[in-house]
Amino acid sequence: MEGMLKRLVKILLIIPVLYLVAMPVWYAYNYYTKPCRKIQVTIVDSADYHFVTRRDIQNTIIRTNGNIIGKPRRDIRIDEIEHTMKKFRELRKSEVYMDIDGTLHIYADQRTPVMRLMPGEGGDYFVDNEGVVVRRRNLYTPRLHIVGGNINITQAMLDGVSVLDTAIKNTILKDIYYIVNYINDDDFWSAQIDQIYVDGNDEIDLIPRVGNHTIHLGTAENYEGKLKNLRVFYDKVLPEVGWNKYSVINLAYRDQIVCKRR
Repeated sequence: MEGMLKRLVKILLIIPVLYLVAMPVWYAYNYYTKPCRKIQVTIVDSADYHFVTRRDIQNTIIRTNGNIIGKPRRDIRIDEIEHTMKKFRELRKSEVYMDIDGTLHIYADQRTPVMRLMPGEGGDYFVDNEGVVVRRRNLYTPRLHIVGGNINITQAMLDGVSVLDTAIKNTILKDIYYIVNYINDDDFWSAQIDQIYVDGNDEIDLIPRVGNHTIHLGTAENYEGKLKNLRVFYDKVLPEVGWNKYSVINLAYRDQIVCKRR
């Protein structure tokens, strides 16, 4: 009787051990042989920006990596799908993973644009809040300040190097980035300034929404002080003489505002 009890105890002890050994094997087999049921794409801020759509992402993945619906997950290369997602310059980051139910999840975080670039030599781009240049791919155009004129978009920028990076040299876009952010952070200037133009001498003109005149900022040096002086001019002078009296308001000279009559 005692011997039977010992054997029974041994069996009862072995069963959990077998379970602990067998379950991971069964789970791994079941996990890797289970087919992908669907692709679930989640795009952050999709209500605010529409640089890419769920259809864009899903079609690109299928075109690049094949139709993965129905494939066992052991045949699905998550790393290759992640590499495909990195080709979307409109995305700041993305994550790819598959859950236990066989759903391939793609999480995409769109970039936040701060201005639109339309160089004189052609092309249409956006710059995000990290200074990354993104080529405009579709008809979607958020309401942003437009920067045009003498702007050089280099290959390094198109490869994802920020205009703020020290590797990007001799570009006025870094100055423009800071000016646009200054304008965007000020309610008055954000509402007043419509477009920004860079001439052949890398000097900057601002095109206002109100008033039939051009604001010649000159170089980007001391742009904050120049705009503060202009604000005083707007508040105290233009209401007296009229908003359309001058064709050019020149801020290029230190602590001076020189106006050209129409």
